[in-house]
Parts: sequence; structure tokens; C-alpha cells
Amino acid sequence: MTFLKRLLTSATIVALAFGASIAHSQTSTIDEIRARGTLRIAGILNEDPYFSKDPRNGEWRGFVVEMGKDMANELGVTLEVVESSWSNSILDVQSGKVDLAFALTALPKRALSVQFSAPTYYNSFVIISPKPALEGKTWAQLNDPAYTIAVDLGSSQDQITKAYLPNANILRFKTRDEAILAVATGKADAIINTVFNGMVMTKKNAAVGAVYVPTPILSSPSVIGMNYGTDQVFKSFVSAWADYNRRVGNNQTWILKGLEPFDIELKDLPAGFDING
Repeated sequence: MTFLKRLLTSATIVALAFGASIAHSQTSTIDEIRARGTLRIAGILNEDPYFSKDPRNGEWRGFVVEMGKDMANELGVTLEVVESSWSNSILDVQSGKVDLAFALTALPKRALSVQFSAPTYYNSFVIISPKPALEGKTWAQLNDPAYTIAVDLGSSQDQITKAYLPNANILRFKTRDEAILAVATGKADAIINTVFNGMVMTKKNAAVGAVYVPTPILSSPSVIGMNYGTDQVFKSFVSAWADYNRRVGNNQTWILKGLEPFDIELKDLPAGFDING
């Protein structure tokens, strides 16, 4: 009888533990976010118009911040921006330090690390140059050793130089600021980057010239990175949010608001570029 009681007691403990394990595993990502009270996204310092942190009060601004606030509002929580970097943001998603990483270029290699949402908007790769003669050039015409192109090493725009400009003279720098300086000082003819970064560059430093869109237009979706372990409900919510706000124009509105501090309006964006793809 004593043995039977012990056996039943052990079985009960195992059953309770198993039940608790199932209950824990059924806690959804959205439940966890609501219990915490915040939606955590990766934020990048000095990345106008995407992100910018005011050193005086610690407040974040930028169009990604506006997007994050709207998504947080949909979930009934507040937004928490966690300081990161473009490279570390993916690691932060993987480790669970943040829930999401916005404004990622949808490179296939990155999809091995994080799951992508539907596109939030589309970004085009451009050249920024003080040389008007480069306006209207094709990528094929720029693929010439006569042109010296600056780029930040390992970036998505660096991948473009490898794919489309293998014959050009490419100067690769550790940081974007170094690449910008190379153009501003005449060491390079142009820098490759994306439309929004390029527009802000020209406003901050007139010496880099103007933004030109080589043809064919190379447009890439900007997506939100999510942990592969996230449950399907949250993944579906994030993609639905991205798709809806792109289609109804909210994402474009937030992007233009992020460009306002630099006196950039929709009419100032280069010909041939479409935020919505």
C-alpha cells in the first residue's frame, strides 16, 4: 500500500510538472509583451531619418520610432527603444533582448538568422556624388575602373557593389562616415547608399553633392526582423501591420515626417523612386 501511494504521488508530481510546462509553452509572445507592458525594438544611434536619440533627455525620434509607437499602441503597450547597431540588432532579436528589428534590408543571408515580415516600404540603392556627369548613368556604365566608388564595408550597399560594380574601383571603409569623407574630399567620385540616407547626407554635408538613381532601379524591401522562435500569431500580426500601413500610406507619412527636420519633402525625392515599391 505504501509503495502504491508513493507511485501515485510520483505520478501526480510528474503530471503537474508536465501540465505546467505545457501552460508555460502556450504563453504567447503577445501575452509576454502585454505582461511586460512594452514592445522592445532595436534603435540605432545617429541614423537619421530612421532613428536619433536626444542626448539631453534620452528621447528617441525618427520614422522607425513612429512606426514602433503605432505598433505598440495596437498591442496596448508602450514602446521601448533598446540601443543597438545595425549588425547587433539581428543578434538582439535572436537573443530575445528585443522583440523586433525594423528597417532591415531583406538580404537572403539575413533570413538565415531572423524571420522577415512583409515589407514596410521599399528603398532604392543610389549614388551620392558632387559630379553632375554621373546623373542618368546606368549601373553598367558605372561598372568601370574609371569610377572610384566609396562604400561602408559589409553593408547591404557593399553587396550591390560586388554584384553590379565588380570592375569599378571600390574603396571600402569601416564606417559610413569615412566613406562620406572620401567623397567630400574628392578621394572618391561617389558613395553608394539608400535613398533616405542619401537625402539626409546631402542636407548635412553639401560637399557630397546630390542623389542620383542609376538604372535599372534597384529596389529592395525594408522588413522587420523577428525571432524564428516567435509564435505564429505574433508573426502574422507584425506582417499584417506592415502590409496594411504600407498599403494605406501610413508608413509613407511617417517616413516623410522623419525627413521633415532636414527640409525634405515628397517632391524632393529623386525621380523614379517609389516608397511603396
